[in-house]
Amino acid sequence: MDSFPNSQQPYAIVIDLDRINGLQTVRILARHGVPVIAIARDPGHYACRTNCCKKIIFADTKSEEFIIALETLGPQLNQKAVLFPCEDMAVLLISRNRQRLEKWYHIVLPAADMIEMMVDKIAFYDYAQREDFPIPRTFYIHSQAELEQATKGLTFPCILKPPTSATKNWELNSKLKGYKLANKDELFTMYDQCKSWAPMLILQEWIEGPESNLFSCNCYFGADSQPLVTFVARKLRQWPPIIGESSLGEECRDDVVLNETIRLYMSIKHRGLGYLEMKRDERTGKYFIVEPNIGRPTGRSAIAEAGGVELLYTMYCDALGWPLPANREQKYLGVKWIYLKHDLQSALHQLRRGRLTLKEWWQSMRGRKTDAVFSWTDMAPFWFDLVRSFRLFLIPEERRKRDFRNL
Repeated sequence: MDSFPNSQQPYAIVIDLDRINGLQTVRILARHGVPVIAIARDPGHYACRTNCCKKIIFADTKSEEFIIALETLGPQLNQKAVLFPCEDMAVLLISRNRQRLEKWYHIVLPAADMIEMMVDKIAFYDYAQREDFPIPRTFYIHSQAELEQATKGLTFPCILKPPTSATKNWELNSKLKGYKLANKDELFTMYDQCKSWAPMLILQEWIEGPESNLFSCNCYFGADSQPLVTFVARKLRQWPPIIGESSLGEECRDDVVLNETIRLYMSIKHRGLGYLEMKRDERTGKYFIVEPNIGRPTGRSAIAEAGGVELLYTMYCDALGWPLPANREQKYLGVKWIYLKHDLQSALHQLRRGRLTLKEWWQSMRGRKTDAVFSWTDMAPFWFDLVRSFRLFLIPEERRKRDFRNL
């Protein structure tokens, strides 16, 4: 591994550059003048074309290989660097190897047992039930018999999904985070198809309501487990449809989501980055937790920065013991976040099905926005993303994984 020039300012080490949140993280930190070294799995990924990194190291970020890469890199740095893991598996591996890494790196994470609990959906749902956090009715399915038993008390539609976001076999077979199923026949058919993709599956009742009922709060908590930054937003569209990731979102005010986020992360004595997604049930007005994240930036961390709230730079400064940036309070300016390629797919999908009009689409596109991939000062990732999408479309197996026509 090449040596690195001494830096007057400590490096930020961004792990999983080859993800949307990794690309956004290196750009945000670079805009603040932070020198960035990134680690990625895929040298051919479009994000690895960014001009915002001093160096990119290639290692498997889902295995101990990247821990070894960090151990090799550490002695070459003249100051302790700040780690920014951008995927759950990287968070877990860093947490499990703290003693090996803390000599060279600032590790901004809560206690190891809290990391394990928050990343594991089963452990988190059990914790949420004990501590009275609102979650949809949930069943754990290990067998056909358990599935048949669960359907006796289940209200349709429902969601079938894997127990963690780091299930490799699921990722190999599907690009969806889960499946929305309208009735018992659909559920049993889908279970037969995907039961081998994970050792156990989670079955949950569907929370009724449009995508705009999905709210999120990005946050950062200091060493005393007090919130230093919070930023609330909501989805306007997502891709893939039904159960996908945000393709267009906007900042908003929702004190229920804000207060539940603070309550959850204070309850686990959190330190570091956090994210909570909640959905308001259209029928009852009640809010339910959809997904928590811990210890890493998310795809929509950049909307906070676009709204003038320095979420990720606050973590960098806090880790180093520097004065915190002044801009840490949400001002509710109505800024939006968009992943243009995916949002055009989502809008076209809805237009074809009569769920969106051209006027509604145009109105949704108005206003100040930040793009997930496009950047006037860092153009290469955008163009390589378009080329990659075209190549994937030509591969039948990849088209099968991305077949959302019936959603």
